[in-house]
Amino acid sequence: MTRFGELCAIEPGLAELRASVREFLRNDREEFGWQPSVDSWLRGWDGAFSARLGDAGLLGLTIPERYGGRGLGHLHRYVVTEELLAHGAPVAAHLAADRQLAPGLLTFGSEEQRQRLLPGIARGRLYSAIGMSEPGAGSDLAAAQTKATRTGGGWILRGTKVWTSGAHLAHWMVVLARSSPLDTERRHAGFSQLLVPRVAAGVSISPIALISGEHHFNEVTFDDVFVPDADVLGEVGNGWHQVTAELSFERSGPERILSTMPLIDAAVRGLASSGGPDGRTTGEIGELVARLISLRQLSISVAHELADGDDAANRAALVKDLGTTFEQDSVDLIADLTGELDEDPAIRDLLDTAWLHKPLFTLRGGTNEVLRGVVARGMGLR
Repeated sequence: MTRFGELCAIEPGLAELRASVREFLRNDREEFGWQPSVDSWLRGWDGAFSARLGDAGLLGLTIPERYGGRGLGHLHRYVVTEELLAHGAPVAAHLAADRQLAPGLLTFGSEEQRQRLLPGIARGRLYSAIGMSEPGAGSDLAAAQTKATRTGGGWILRGTKVWTSGAHLAHWMVVLARSSPLDTERRHAGFSQLLVPRVAAGVSISPIALISGEHHFNEVTFDDVFVPDADVLGEVGNGWHQVTAELSFERSGPERILSTMPLIDAAVRGLASSGGPDGRTTGEIGELVARLISLRQLSISVAHELADGDDAANRAALVKDLGTTFEQDSVDLIADLTGELDEDPAIRDLLDTAWLHKPLFTLRGGTNEVLRGVVARGMGLR
């Protein structure tokens, strides 16, 4: 297998897995009737679908068998996620737990935490939310003000998180909190991660609705929430290192380049069936696909690094920056190219959703402006 072949993810085992995912999606959609959606990893919350996916052995691929998973590698999970997103499947319920909480538990969690939480993730029945951003600290996580104060047998959590996707439905939230006083010389020190049940006393959740009325985001307030020592994730004071490792998974995956793939696919099919694209359209679609292929190979290269246990923070930031910019550009281009296909309700619905979600692409997971600073520092330019 050449290096280029590896970046195409076409090894025999991966090809067989990809075929099985496509068969599952074809049969599941036919039976249950879900429709492909733009940004399905944010808006497509369907717990029953996640459970069926878990029952089919298509979740928890990187989780060891002793915890209920498949014991496979990051590339196996990449292939499954890629197919789910490309088909616009409703994956929002399980995604954060499978993408971030599971690797966090495997790397930093206690054995008791792994045994308690990983089987539910692998079965598609445990949902998690990520409590990072705050009203006064979005992409600048080092400015987070949520505090965890030592008390007998655990911690008292006080503070507010915002833009917390799925918090109103998640079973657990992974909360970044300052567990020791701020050191102005070392702003990133003194953070810890806490596992907090959504139903814990003192947790209140307020919806943040999109202009369409859709509800994905939330503001979460922690008012003297008690968190036992058993629910501290990793080491006290090691939160910044742990969050940075998690963000590499969040920023580099196929969800950073495939949010609009169902729209692109529907538009290309619609243009082909309407008499075929002209030369200009063919060229612009070709350029879009070429960008997608390049970004996919960059994303897969980061998956290889993560599989090898390497630090991929800078390259993950690059994937997120370039990938989400591509997603926004794809909405503009498809809107331009499909102006005469307004009568196609499937394309119109996908495009309407894409326009609504387009501003979110470059914001979530860290704004692109901040991530460019991360890349610059990694290159020694800042």
